Amino acid sequence: MGDPRLTIAKRELATLRSEKTIVLALLIQLFIAAFSSFLVVGLVSLYDPGSVDGFQTDVAVTGDASDDLLRVVDEQPSVTGTAYASQTTARTAFERGEVDAVLLADRRAGRVFVSATVPDGNVRTTIVVVQLRDALSTFERVEREDRSSSLSATPLDLPPRSDASPYYGFSYTVLLPLLCFLPVFISGSMTVDSLTEEVERGTLELLRVAPVTTVDIVDGKVWAAAGLAPAQAALWIALLDLNGTSVRHPVAVLVVVAALSLLVVTLGATIALLSPDRRAAQFLYSVGVLVAFGGATLLPANPVNSVARLAVDSVGPTYPALVVGYVALGVAAYVVLRRAVPRIGVAD
Repeated sequence: MGDPRLTIAKRELATLRSEKTIVLALLIQLFIAAFSSFLVVGLVSLYDPGSVDGFQTDVAVTGDASDDLLRVVDEQPSVTGTAYASQTTARTAFERGEVDAVLLADRRAGRVFVSATVPDGNVRTTIVVVQLRDALSTFERVEREDRSSSLSATPLDLPPRSDASPYYGFSYTVLLPLLCFLPVFISGSMTVDSLTEEVERGTLELLRVAPVTTVDIVDGKVWAAAGLAPAQAALWIALLDLNGTSVRHPVAVLVVVAALSLLVVTLGATIALLSPDRRAAQFLYSVGVLVAFGGATLLPANPVNSVARLAVDSVGPTYPALVVGYVALGVAAYVVLRRAVPRIGVAD
């Protein structure tokens, strides 16, 4: 006779085809991963509106420091500046739609103060604001460099220029973590549903009539759900690689995903056993995952940061210890769950 835990795990995986929500989530992830090279273009425009090509912003520049500001504005690839004699004429041109924004640059007490006027509340506003922000950041850098000779000491170093592609940043800091961790959260939710349904329908007690224990039943369900997430992540990573987004340490990434999947699935199983009501269990699971994952993002070595750094090979010699730490955390949670199941007595 085979291991009953494997039999239960196979049954869990076989029932996924009848779960329309799970199947739909898998299809959405498959679509995103398979066509990521096309989708990323549109998604990046939401993630970084300044990366949109072909949008030219016409800016009216006025004020007694307009000449210096105008030189910087004209150097921007997507911004065209036009000098206006007064703020009144600039505002009139803006209200008529002749320009997209107004920049008023005044000198006061040896400093340059710039105020901007942009359209109100639409997608065009977002793009204009981002392009003006880049132009004003460049203007600030130029002003600081021009005045550096009059300083006896540098109060604050200029931040380094960043020419990184927004597509690169989006792919590794948003898209890849999304495809890696979404299956983890779905697996935990699937475990909560599976265990609470067994309790509500009374089938958990029927399973115990067979030569299996409650621990074996929980093991089978945890194994099926925890193994599903890294399998999905492996497929998504392969599809991303076909679309030009390669992962430098795929094995390490999958180990982290598997460890976090075991941890989250264990959390879901614990909540389901302690609170067999399906709605209450799903609510507690959702809140618990949001709090835990949100709190983890405050740490320097949070899961999203770890996966992104592993993917781009931006890790130091200590990264194996970090991966081992995730594995130890997941295994420890699983061991605690196995020891706690007989004491919970959910079948009673």
